[in-house]
Amino acid sequence: MRIFKILNKCATGRVFTYLALALAGVASMPLTTLADPAHGIAMYGKPALESGFESLPYANPDAPKGGTIRLAEPGSFDSLKPWVLKGNAAWGVGVHVAESLMYRSIDEPFTLYGLLAESVETDENRQWVEFTLRPEARFSDGSPVTVEDVMWSYETLGTQGHPRYHGVWSKVETMEQTGPRSLRFTFNTDDRELAMLLGMRPILKKAQWQGKDFAQSGLEVPIGSGAYVIDQVDPGRSITFRRNPDYWGKDLPVNRGQHNFDAIRYDYYGDANAMFEAFKAGEADIWRELSPQKWETQYDFPRAKQGEVVKTEIPNQRPSGIIGLVMNTRHPLFADWRVREAMIEAFNFQFINATLNAGKEPRITSYFSNSDLAMQPGPAEGRVADLLRPFADDLLPGTIEGYSLPRGAEGPIDRKGMRRAMELLEQAGWTIQDGRLRDAAGNPFRFEILLNQSGTAMRTSSETQQIADLFIDGLRRLGIEARVSLLDSAQYIERTRNFQFDMAWYERALSLSPGNEQMLYWGSAAADQPGSRNWMGMKSHAAETIITEIVNSKTPEDFTSAVRALDRVLTAGRYVIPISFSPTSRLAHSSKLLYPVGRTPLYGDWPGFMPELWWQEAE
Repeated sequence: MRIFKILNKCATGRVFTYLALALAGVASMPLTTLADPAHGIAMYGKPALESGFESLPYANPDAPKGGTIRLAEPGSFDSLKPWVLKGNAAWGVGVHVAESLMYRSIDEPFTLYGLLAESVETDENRQWVEFTLRPEARFSDGSPVTVEDVMWSYETLGTQGHPRYHGVWSKVETMEQTGPRSLRFTFNTDDRELAMLLGMRPILKKAQWQGKDFAQSGLEVPIGSGAYVIDQVDPGRSITFRRNPDYWGKDLPVNRGQHNFDAIRYDYYGDANAMFEAFKAGEADIWRELSPQKWETQYDFPRAKQGEVVKTEIPNQRPSGIIGLVMNTRHPLFADWRVREAMIEAFNFQFINATLNAGKEPRITSYFSNSDLAMQPGPAEGRVADLLRPFADDLLPGTIEGYSLPRGAEGPIDRKGMRRAMELLEQAGWTIQDGRLRDAAGNPFRFEILLNQSGTAMRTSSETQQIADLFIDGLRRLGIEARVSLLDSAQYIERTRNFQFDMAWYERALSLSPGNEQMLYWGSAAADQPGSRNWMGMKSHAAETIITEIVNSKTPEDFTSAVRALDRVLTAGRYVIPISFSPTSRLAHSSKLLYPVGRTPLYGDWPGFMPELWWQEAE
């Protein structure tokens, strides 16, 4: 028998309940169970791995433990709390210290296996989900991970944490303890992905943070349940994580072959050039090379010649995502789609791509290119067309009919592109006056391109600067005044976080299982929420309706059609000027570092691959 006691009711009306053990003579109605507890859960179908699996198929369960791996990061940090909006948190805290109830496999589109939770249970329509904690789960200080910690973490993150946690929390109707080690979430909306997302939130220790202003950034060392603890911190310069020899989960199937280094150290550098020099000198053990041209020409330094550095290429089958220059539609200048299309026409991709990497990388043709989720050429058909048709009057030209990016020209001047750009600008009310492009009131067409001097995850600062400079050269021929502002990481983050830019460098990785996070990327509410990823400020009822279709799709076919429809809305929205992408990661690393060769996961070099799966060769 089970009895639930209402503890409190928050201002939003959400009721939180905790289990009280039934007393003698007290009767209660049992909860109806529509499914059996399972070791894992997949967005569609069943998990690929059966209960009792030995290890993840892309891990080496016999990998030796020991050694130190040194990694380089750009910029600086002033916080150890990656779960809040304020501050610039050190990389690795959320990865190595905190754990979630479930662990995501990077060899399946979207499948979770038990981590802190030994089982997961949900109904056929996924209107609720229940997790049961492992009795052995412990924080690094030896205290048990309890249902109380889990419930506190979810409520705190959902109300005081980073905005990325708020959307899912708003869809939780009730959160209740259902047993000594179990809790259930019931949802207030139809959304099949919620059962998955609720398994991926970080679980923090309530006793550490209760009574404090959780929303504030800070350098207090968090207590987590993960394989590593924070060992040393030099604010803004370096952070070292030490493997916990008493880690509670080291023998779990999802962890066998992972967390092999005794220590993981991240050193921070001013920019990518300094990081590469540190790698060449042996002060960093691994380097992701983003330029195919440099990959072929700049690895003849002494350590490479002596065999101390080796080059490895890791293929992947994930979507390209979107990389390029994003236009802020909150700025009146870029509110008109014809102006945005003119910017895309003026960007001579073929010449810029040849200049940067000898044309060896393909262009991003849509947000989900390089995957089966990408929009198909030509007019929309079938289910895709059905999803788009109700919004035909509001969609931009090409969304339904078909849209493709201009190729550009081999030379530095794309005359056809320039003519098309000028035609579009004239339609939008811009004309050449005294050698400059001006509107009817005589105001010049002038804007700023914001770049990060520390570079980004996918491009160095010198590359983004070169791309912007070549673009600006072309814009001058149209009478447009554009300038680059190269900011340090802190300034860049602050301005982009608050959408204080005209055009900026933009990167968004996308998975093979897009879902609720798409609202954070492209939703109307996110457009007005500082810190969101909707930098372009798009507000599209069509996009939001289609995202709802995505998260509620019951078959892979309906899911694929919905993503392809969303891809059309995004790409034909002309929000970003896309550049090239690489379907292969190029990793140069110490010859003493090894990884499971021949077991490359579906997502390739993705969070969860390095350093988690790597190890150091024994001396």
